[in-house]
Amino acid sequence: MNTLTTKRRFNPILIAVISSVVLVAGCQSESALAAKPSPSKTPATQTEKQQSLVSQAKEIQSALARGQFSSIIDDIHPTRGVRFSMYGYVQPQKDKVFSQAQFAQYLKESKIRFTWGERDGIGDLLIIPLPTYLNDWVNAKTFNDAEILVNAFKGSGNSINNIKSVYPNAEIVEFYYKGSEKYDGIDWRALRLVFETYQGKRYLVAIVNDQWTV
Repeated sequence: MNTLTTKRRFNPILIAVISSVVLVAGCQSESALAAKPSPSKTPATQTEKQQSLVSQAKEIQSALARGQFSSIIDDIHPTRGVRFSMYGYVQPQKDKVFSQAQFAQYLKESKIRFTWGERDGIGDLLIIPLPTYLNDWVNAKTFNDAEILVNAFKGSGNSINNIKSVYPNAEIVEFYYKGSEKYDGIDWRALRLVFETYQGKRYLVAIVNDQWTV
């Protein structure tokens, strides 16, 4: 009788203890799972963002290659305009910068010439109209089958590449042409399109060319 009574007294206690342990363990497990970030969302978002960036850059390069310069006007930054740098070293005090309106205007007024900078190794000033600069110097058709890099650079010469210091918050797409076997690749070229976000939309703030410099 005493033994039976003792068993009856302990059973409810054991059940209560076991139940509380299960409940606590289950609650901790749910909390731990809830605290873990979804492993698939962040990479997917980054990939989509990068794809969108590359797609926009390719559209701009393609338009420039076809000579359809006016079709990139809406891509130009509304407040900062677009900068043109002849080489990898961006010069904020010297480079030509055009607003959307100015870019559109000087595409039509093709007799107006601008001083873009000095030719490396020669020292002569490059003084030509905007459409000529886009066609001959930017020369985007060179990059129709180029290698594409995002926020990275393959083209590297003697000139300093200071894009990231001038545009620390920018996203950059480089079109890299490796050069020809005839010249052992020394005739490589790079076209860098620099983008910044404004009011939730990505805009073009610079078109930077680069090549081997002495």
